[in-house]
Amino acid sequence: MRIKRQGLIVWFQHMKNMKQIKRYGHLIYVSRNLKYAVVYVDQEEAEDKLVKLQKLPFITKVEHSFKPFIKTEYENAQKDNAKEKEYEYKMGI
Repeated sequence: MRIKRQGLIVWFQHMKNMKQIKRYGHLIYVSRNLKYAVVYVDQEEAEDKLVKLQKLPFITKVEHSFKPFIKTEYENAQKDNAKEKEYEYKMGI
């Protein structure tokens, strides 16, 4: 059984506090220049962890990642012109 995960984007003030942020979930990415980190947590615990992270003094803000809620099955935006091209080649155009 696969565990549903959700990302939290954590904006912080100093890099020296990364060890404390790691305790709240699986740290995926850290941007030194923009001072944010992406932490993955279980979806059931996401709201709890968000509140706990916001209470830390060195955290500027915490946001949810919307990746698990975005539809990833895309419909074909362009119609397939392969049959039309094949017809044109037979006609000698």
